[in-house]
Amino acid sequence: MALAEKLSISVADYLQGELVSDIKHEYINGEVYAMVGVKRAHDTVTTNLIAFLHTYLRGTPCRVHSGEMKVRVQTAHDDCFFYPDLHVTCSAADTAEHYNSQPKLIIEVLSDATERYDRAEKFHHYRKLPSLEEYVLIAQDTQRVECYRRAEQWDLRLYQAGERALLQSIGLEMPVAEIYEGIVFEGAA
Repeated sequence: MALAEKLSISVADYLQGELVSDIKHEYINGEVYAMVGVKRAHDTVTTNLIAFLHTYLRGTPCRVHSGEMKVRVQTAHDDCFFYPDLHVTCSAADTAEHYNSQPKLIIEVLSDATERYDRAEKFHHYRKLPSLEEYVLIAQDTQRVECYRRAEQWDLRLYQAGERALLQSIGLEMPVAEIYEGIVFEGAA
């Protein structure tokens, strides 16, 4: 039995393919991976955050981007494209048509299917971005916001129900409850 040949796709072919694909794919050093769909709670958290961040950043050089915009991580050894749930870039040089490469803040909303990947492989790659100051993981099934900051050697800062979460990279403090506005948790009255 012959082994299947591992095929690698070029960055140019990947970017062109994403323009015509019905589903999104992430790209890691020549390999592409299909993205999974999301639950209502995931979408609600993401939408809430985009609304808050858009309003907060109005009038500044910073812009929030949804999960439709890719982030490129390019080093001497890696060339990857990811679709974070949202990210903020403040760099005037971040002008590529289909991706950003200088995010200041990246936020991922965790799901059962992606939590391990978001915590490990994606975080490993994201930390290679010199511009990245903060990586935030947000649970969708409980009020839990995890902030990892470069200035704190990527140590965890945890915010939970009843607390105010600080997105230090952009100077925004907000009640954790507002991130979860519109979500009814199982067992809640």
